[in-house]
Amino acid sequence: MPRARPTSTSASPGWNRSPRGFFKASEWELEDAEEESVAIITNRAPRCFVTEHGRLTGMRFDKVEHELDPSGRITAERVVGEEFLPADDVILAIGQENAFPWIERDLDIEFDQWDVPVIDKMTFQSRRPGVFFGGDAAFGPKNIIWAVEHGHQAAISIHRHCHGEPITTRLPPRINLQSRKMGMHEWSYANDYSPLERRLMPHVSLKERFKKLNIEVELGFTAEQVEQEVQRCLNCDVQTVFVAKLCIECDACLDICPVDCLTITHNGAEAQLRTRLKAPARNLAQPLYVSAALPQTGRVMVKDEDLCVHCGLCAERCPTAAWDMQKSELHWPYAVDEAAHCAAQKPKSA
Repeated sequence: MPRARPTSTSASPGWNRSPRGFFKASEWELEDAEEESVAIITNRAPRCFVTEHGRLTGMRFDKVEHELDPSGRITAERVVGEEFLPADDVILAIGQENAFPWIERDLDIEFDQWDVPVIDKMTFQSRRPGVFFGGDAAFGPKNIIWAVEHGHQAAISIHRHCHGEPITTRLPPRINLQSRKMGMHEWSYANDYSPLERRLMPHVSLKERFKKLNIEVELGFTAEQVEQEVQRCLNCDVQTVFVAKLCIECDACLDICPVDCLTITHNGAEAQLRTRLKAPARNLAQPLYVSAALPQTGRVMVKDEDLCVHCGLCAERCPTAAWDMQKSELHWPYAVDEAAHCAAQKPKSA
């Protein structure tokens, strides 16, 4: 995204050819930039620099509009005008586009409209057997963690391909649950519920930032603030586990839940259940947990996982241990696991 030093006292603009929702920066990073008077201008594609008498006076941009598919991905871009924006200096922050001119187009490797190889999203194999792609080369710009995972999954496919085995076959992921309960009200993890909001990172004042441009902007937290902040951990690896046959429908868990994510009600279609929840289920993409029929009335326990903060208060309050907090360990198979599995399947000689 080009950024310019303005020719007057107005805000320093930053330009991007995409809508704001497609930026790779986090929203808080954009907010920090705007705090420093950076005006973020979207849907502007740089065309050329403009100079007069050997000095930069600004840049000329194409105004662009985008077409999106039902999934929200940009499918087309068209120019609808142009605009000149003045500037004394321009700082370029650019990426790289995929380019495969070295791949002959008669090798049975299919390319899509963006000139990116068409691949299988599970095996990462192209239309030509034995040729694999991953990362930005396959899906365009994404987080580096995705590129690492693509490499792991492609490695499994390559291993199986080299051994003449179906590359669509995968070992299933494994999950192990183990109770964290140590006593009546004692757990092997810190589970005190804290209603505190996330602490904002303190920053150097704007005046000091502009006075000394190489200053560290984030001041950091004190040791006491860090200790308090880490207590807000949601223990995402500790899961709530419910055993319907132990529930006596005393409503103790419903009363103590700080976010109202639990509801006991009659079963029904999901759309109907959502209208009877204690707290509105705004994230419709998050499935509801619905238990088996409870022994007392035949109603069900419904839990909105999108609201749960894993505090464990329901398990502490439950008099029959129908609720439990269990640590989950997820093992996702990689190429080394596939190799070990294949080796174990081979017949052993006496």
